Amino acid sequence: MTIEGEFAELRVKTAGMSKRRLRLRVARALDMFTHTYRGRERKMPLSALRLWSAATCLAMALYMVPAAANAQTDAPVVAAASDLQFAVEEIAAAFETETGMEVRVSTGSTGNFARQIRAGAPFQIFMAADEQFIFDLHRDGFTRNQGDLYAVGRVVMVVPNGSTLEADGKLDTLAAALSKDKITRFAIANPDHAPYGMRAREALRHKGLWDALQPYIVLGENVSQAAQFALSGNAQGGIIAYSLALAPSVRTRGTYALIPEDWHQPLRQRMALLNGAGPTAEAFYAYINGPSAREVMKRYGFVLPGE
Repeated sequence: MTIEGEFAELRVKTAGMSKRRLRLRVARALDMFTHTYRGRERKMPLSALRLWSAATCLAMALYMVPAAANAQTDAPVVAAASDLQFAVEEIAAAFETETGMEVRVSTGSTGNFARQIRAGAPFQIFMAADEQFIFDLHRDGFTRNQGDLYAVGRVVMVVPNGSTLEADGKLDTLAAALSKDKITRFAIANPDHAPYGMRAREALRHKGLWDALQPYIVLGENVSQAAQFALSGNAQGGIIAYSLALAPSVRTRGTYALIPEDWHQPLRQRMALLNGAGPTAEAFYAYINGPSAREVMKRYGFVLPGE
């Protein structure tokens, strides 16, 4: 099995772990791995950068799986696309404050989540970044219905502070750097299973850059990891979700520019209740389409149904 596949299986096993403990464990593992490269991150070879991604998966295997057995199981788990990382956490916190009910959020690649659901993952809501995954799951009997469109996403070119590139939605600066052999690494999500990676590839193909850029592309397991790569100083930039570029903890680390929406297929994001979803999941599902949640989604750059 590939690293990506192992990571996907681990997401199922660690779905119940608290976010705080999850982050602490991953941070510890990455600190151990990157110790060798501290002070010279920009010289990290591509093979090491890929190994860094693998180290994240290994950290989860070593540190997190045992803790999952002790996790609380009363709160339903929401499988949410990685572009929702910041927005859905805010929405879940507001939901708990307003209703007294709690949900647990697991963010990751839409394609990997769909595979996990087919394998019996204990999710109750699936918030996909591409509605086709919801349609396919419903066709095969995994969801109650075809669900609801909850947002339309956008992609941006992002560059870290101090990059040799400039954020340019039409990718002209990227094309110029490629023509002068001044590109070393450029990050996107894996288009094999991440919708934002698929749209990044479509945009690069529209510009005629996909083939030339291939030797320099660094793939994130999902769009959140692609954003980490693009802004870490280990890459000159990348194409990520607009919602992530707007997050307070991200936007201070670089600059971004929206890529024209007609350069790629629409990112129509749909959610559905899975078979066996309980009352709390039903309440959270309804809350997502309510005014409080819609306000959060708008703040993170999503176009909402009816607007």
